Order: sequence, then C-alpha cells, then structure tokens
Amino acid sequence: MEQHYQHLYEMLSQVHGYIYPNEIDLQWGLLIVLYPYITGLVAGAFILASLERVFNVKVLKPTYHLALLTALSFLLVATLPLVSHLGHPERAYEIMTTPQGGSAMAIFGFVYLWYLMVVLLLEIWFDYRRDIVLWSRTTKGFKGILYKILTLGVTDLSPKTIKWDDKLGYIITLVGIPSAFILHGYVGFIFGSVKANPWWSTVLMPVIFLFSAMVSGIALVMFIYMAVSFLRKQKIDMLALDTIAKYLFYILILDFTLEGLDQIHRIYEAEESFEILELLVHGKLFITFFIFQLFLGTIIPLVSLGTLQVYKPKEKTRRLIYLASSLLVLFGVFFMRWNVVIGGQLFSKSFYGFTDYKLNLIGSEGLLMSITWVIIPFFILAFLLWLLPPWKKIHDE
Repeated sequence: MEQHYQHLYEMLSQVHGYIYPNEIDLQWGLLIVLYPYITGLVAGAFILASLERVFNVKVLKPTYHLALLTALSFLLVATLPLVSHLGHPERAYEIMTTPQGGSAMAIFGFVYLWYLMVVLLLEIWFDYRRDIVLWSRTTKGFKGILYKILTLGVTDLSPKTIKWDDKLGYIITLVGIPSAFILHGYVGFIFGSVKANPWWSTVLMPVIFLFSAMVSGIALVMFIYMAVSFLRKQKIDMLALDTIAKYLFYILILDFTLEGLDQIHRIYEAEESFEILELLVHGKLFITFFIFQLFLGTIIPLVSLGTLQVYKPKEKTRRLIYLASSLLVLFGVFFMRWNVVIGGQLFSKSFYGFTDYKLNLIGSEGLLMSITWVIIPFFILAFLLWLLPPWKKIHDE
C-alpha cells in the first residue's frame, strides 16, 4: 500500500494544473525524437549528393560518394528507434504483411524499403560496380570475398556497360530526389495530421520537417567530410567545403523563414489554444526552444555562415567556423524534433495543465538506448568507408 501511494505521489508531482489521467505519462519519448531526426539526416545527405549528380555542381564531387554512404549508414538504422519503442517489436514485420492503404505508417514502410532497396543500394552499386570488379581481382582474403559477392556476377567492364552504369545511376538519382522528399515529408505529415493537437496541427509541418532535414543532412556531411579528412591526414578541398556551407546557409534561411512564418501564423490566429501554447513555449520549452533550437542551432550558424559569404578569412579560421556551425545546426535540429515530439505532449487537451517528461538513463526508452542508435550509424559508415573507399575510386577525367 505504501508503494502504491509513493507511486501515486510521484505521478502527481509531474502534474501542473488540471490534466486528464491518461496524459500524465508521455506515450512518445526520446526514441520517437530520434526517429524523425535520423530519417532527416538520410534525406538531407542524399539531396546534397544529388546536387553533384543531377544538378551538375561538380565542385561537390569530393563529397558525393561520402554523402551517399552516409545516407545509407543512417538509413539502415532509421527504423530501429521506432522498433525499439514498440511494445512487441517482433510484430513490426506485420506492417508489411498486412498493409493498410490508409495508414501513413504503413505507407512509410513501403517508401522506406523502396528508398533502401531501389534508390540507395542500386545507386551505390552502379557507382561502384566497376571499382568493385577491379578490386575483386586484386584484393585477397575476407575483403576480396566481399568484393566478389558484391559484383553479383556482373564483371563486364566494356565502355558500353560502364556507360550504362552511369546512365542508370543518373536515372535512379532522379527518382531518388522525390523519394527523399516523401521519406521525410511524411513524418511531418503524421504530426501535422493530428488535428486534436494544436502544437502539431499545421499544414506547414511537412514542409518544415523537410527543410530542417535538408539542413541537418548537409551539416552532417560537412562534419563527416572534415572529420574523415582529418583522420586520413588529407587536405580538405576548401572550394567544396565553401560550396557546402553556401548551400547550408541558403537552406537554413528557408528553414528559419518557414518556422518563423508558422509561429507568426499561430500568433495572428490566436485560437483558444494560444494561451496554453504561449505558456508552453515560455515555460517548459523555453531553454530547448529559444536557447537550444533558435539561438544556438539557428541564429549563430546563420550569422556565422552569412558572414563568411561576404568576408573570407584564412582557411583555418573558416574550417573552425564550418565545424562549429555544422555541429550547432545538428544540435538545433535535434531540439527542433524534441520540441515538436515532446513539447506536443506536455500540455493537456483540456488546455488547463501540464505534465513533465522524465528521461530514464537505462531501459528500452532510456538515454543509453538512444545514444546507441545514434552511434551505430557511424560504425556502419566506418565499415562502408573501409569496404568502398571513395578516395580509391577510379575516376574518368
């Protein structure tokens, strides 16, 4: 009985004002924050790669294959935070075997498989096929066996076949661009379609998620390119890095504008939920929204990158600013996801109270589990860079 009262006291200590009993504990935690965050990194990295392949921004060639491998590494892990969140993760496959055409989550399952199996894997295979065949002939041991398997028995290196590889890869990239938009835009669609939640219910939500995904993916590739170059002790291509920073700056402006427009629209509309949302933003979300997302994750990178578009200091100074800006952008987009997912559950549907989110260290929904799903893609990327090193590719000049 004493334990029962203690548990009841702990639950009530989370409550501020008047809320419904089923709103005390949040249904979606940190793992659901990571879910759209990781898929956003995938979409953004692929879109950066498409700038070189489709839009002929040749200056980005040093980062093209790195962006593709980064997208694949994070895509392989994208669904795992969601699966970890499920009460019965062993049933996850049923979303594919018993599809519901009206379910946004079911549609995502098919889009995810399409993007993984058809877009990313095929594009990388066509890009690397010639190199894989050549490496399979000269490499011994386990790595050589992997190369022989990856050839899929297609060892023709005639100019005509190689030309077809390039053409098919280009077509897949064209298909991949709208696929990337759908892959992440649907996440915003899921939140935006929850009409009962005024913090989420906005038609701009899918677009905001999409542009923030592009921002985070580009920032991630910028950071990884600098880190890999440092670890390999190779000189950074500053022209490529400056160009990535330019695109990051432009898209960050669009993302900031869209989010600002959304907030202005809420203020102007001032519906019956406005008062509770104002208390939410200036109370429980003050630090994560104004400090982490807006100031550190948006304003500082915007000012820093904008300054470098006008004034060009020495390369070392620019590299440090680019490194700090990329990390701050990744930090800010993460807390954008946090403020949407967690923030949308902190206030009561009665508009008269709040609850708290308690983050545990261990457990299936704990901090350590979440950190695990963030780290694993980097190990996958390290393996892919060992197996398919972009710097060892044979380029036709």
